[in-house]
Amino acid sequence: MTSVPPDDTTTEEILFSEPGASLWWLALGPFSAVSLAGMQLWSAHRVDPLVPLAFLVIVTGFMWIQTKAARIHTSVELTRGQLRQGTEIIGTDTIVEIFPIAKGEEPWQSARALGELTGVPKGRTGIGLKLAGDRTAQAWARRHHGLRAALESVVAQR
Repeated sequence: MTSVPPDDTTTEEILFSEPGASLWWLALGPFSAVSLAGMQLWSAHRVDPLVPLAFLVIVTGFMWIQTKAARIHTSVELTRGQLRQGTEIIGTDTIVEIFPIAKGEEPWQSARALGELTGVPKGRTGIGLKLAGDRTAQAWARRHHGLRAALESVVAQR
């Protein structure tokens, strides 16, 4: 398993993709600024544009950092040749089998999650993979049924 940046010289068809986080979260900064300005106008106090401006900058800045991190570490992309989970990339030729959907506690659920995170990210569902060398791992995605179908298609075509 490698953790190298993808080679941009080849462009393979993307079979499945999730960005990791929506850019809509950045709207919280302007929303907080407008809310504070509205509260100032509604109250008996004078309007101080510095407070809404500070909230705009601070909240948007924090949300940008969180969104950027989520888009790096919880994004998923599958092509015929590779599966990228966060910053970790594995070749699809190392995937031997895809375990069935868990009906309870399955042994593969304690396997290492792909990506550099310590487990399956919150809001995502793990997919059990048997890898070459008798190893197991968990792929994961929000839309896990779509990723599972795409992985099964890639494995079946080999």
